[in-house]
Amino acid sequence: MSITTKHAKDTKRELPPGWKWVRLGEVCELNYGSSLVEATRQQGNIPVYGSNGIVGYHNKPITSGPTVVIGRKGSVGQIHFSPVACYPIDTTYYIQHTNLPVDLEWLSNILKVLDLSHLNKASGVPGLNRNDVTKLFIPLPPLPEQQRIAAILREQMAAVERARKAAEERLEAVKSLPAAFLRQVFPQPGQPLPPGWKWVRLGDCTVKIGSGLTPLGGQATYVSAGIPLIRSQNVHMNRFAYEGLAFITGEQDESMSESRVQPGDVLLNITGASIGRVCVVPDELTPANVNQHVSIIRSNGSLDPWFLSVFLSTPAFQKHILDTQAGATRQALTKSLIGSFQVPLPPLPEQQRIAAILRQQMAAVERARKAAEEELETINALPAALLRRAFAGEL
Repeated sequence: MSITTKHAKDTKRELPPGWKWVRLGEVCELNYGSSLVEATRQQGNIPVYGSNGIVGYHNKPITSGPTVVIGRKGSVGQIHFSPVACYPIDTTYYIQHTNLPVDLEWLSNILKVLDLSHLNKASGVPGLNRNDVTKLFIPLPPLPEQQRIAAILREQMAAVERARKAAEERLEAVKSLPAAFLRQVFPQPGQPLPPGWKWVRLGDCTVKIGSGLTPLGGQATYVSAGIPLIRSQNVHMNRFAYEGLAFITGEQDESMSESRVQPGDVLLNITGASIGRVCVVPDELTPANVNQHVSIIRSNGSLDPWFLSVFLSTPAFQKHILDTQAGATRQALTKSLIGSFQVPLPPLPEQQRIAAILRQQMAAVERARKAAEEELETINALPAALLRRAFAGEL
């Protein structure tokens, strides 16, 4: 079903008294924005709008007052309302005059409900055809009702934005906790080690450092159920992510015996954007293998796996990993590089005590992170819900 057909069927929905269905083309025209490259802009306070919103300022507008701006290229269908005269550039359409009594702020909100991004027809570069837009139907209340709805939405959206900012701040605060906990435990660069601790080469504390394998044939050989294949996206900071786990057959597992993991192995991402992410293999995840982007670090018993994992995730050591990678011309971390890493070694009971405390703290942080993300997700869904209510006549 095309979006125009869908909206035509919407017109059968009963509207509140005094409302009526009209095509957008009966209400207004969509004007093309005008080219204004950054180098030619003059200092001023007139907002310059692109498809994504305000992209700068200029000393003169091309509209004469409040304006609705619609993304035409790039961020197709994005809607912005400027309460003042502005300069929409050539990646946009704009509306500043209407053929019927319509409040422009109200109109910007109904356009958001239409979700014009679905009208993108261009190949390669996204684009919006204004003829398609003007064919769409909108529910049109009397002007005073439009203004009342616009005022309510303005107040409610401002409250949502305040709630979003507060939730984002809470989420960032939660995300900063692990680094704070780790700084309390591990000496910072230049600080002496606590009594009884010593620096050792990681290779001297391990029985295995090695990367995994990717099955011949790659992703095409994965199966829906079988032996888990751990990839870099499954390795997070001190957290194993089950979502996105791939699976291979028993025959493939037999041919990849060198990449098998054991409970308590430390996994370290050694390539790409996720380089340095580290976690411990969960006890229940065996048998399993890792692919070539993940290194297995197996202790000889002198290093508690969780203690090692949290040390490798400290901000100072993460910086060291990035510096080491850059020094290796941005190649993967090799077995010899990983083996040469210097790690602090307290007595094993002290490692286990620290690891137990940090595991509890990280588990609490993970619960708080999930709660904060769920709160933010709920808040982010509010604008669409408010708009749906507004244009169903429920405000």
